[in-house]
Formats: sequence, C-alpha cells, structure tokens
Amino acid sequence: EVRRYKFGEKNGTLVAGGNGQGAGLNQLNNPTYLFVDRQQNVYVSDRDNHRVMKWVEGAKEGIVVAGGQGEGSALTQLYYPRGIFVDALGTLYVAASGNHRVMRWTQGDKKQGTV
Repeated sequence: EVRRYKFGEKNGTLVAGGNGQGAGLNQLNNPTYLFVDRQQNVYVSDRDNHRVMKWVEGAKEGIVVAGGQGEGSALTQLYYPRGIFVDALGTLYVAASGNHRVMRWTQGDKKQGTV
C-alpha cells in the first residue's frame, strides 16, 4: 500500500492499494516506484502485475494507465516496470527492467512507443 504522511501524522492517509497483495484495481503486487504529478495524482509501478496504476485523490480504486496485459515485450505490455515519470504534458515514461527498455505513453493513448 501507499500512504501519504503530513508532518506530525502517525498513521497517514491511504493513497493506493491497502487491500492486500493482488491484481485487483484496489490492490498492488510489489509496488516499486511512485510519482506524484501537479494535480496530486499518484502513479505506482506495480511490478509483479506488470502495470502502472494511477490513483486520483480520494479514489478507492486505481486506473491502469500502462501495461496490465501480462508480462511481455509487445507494445501493450510491460515486464517488471520500475522507474516512472510523468512530464508536464501528461506523457508517462516507464523503465521496464524485464525487457530492458523505456516505454512512452501519451495521455489517453492505449498504445505506446519505445524511447
């Protein structure tokens, strides 16, 4: 699970996951990296589910924004996603360690390209 802590908080606020290990939209399986954009959306590389999830503030479930088609090397797949970055235009970059590549998703696009 991912929690946001403000100074002085003990328990923090649940931001992503929190429902045990798994592949549901309210679960994560080995979250590895995260990125917070200007709108406070939280992106999480969900390594063992081979996907990147986006959680908007207050959401109970995340949205799959990259991968989620099982591990592999097709342009719709990720293989152990790790580092993630979202630029000012909303373009998502994902470093996938399993297939040694960096992928790029433009906002609202279902397919991506290799960088």
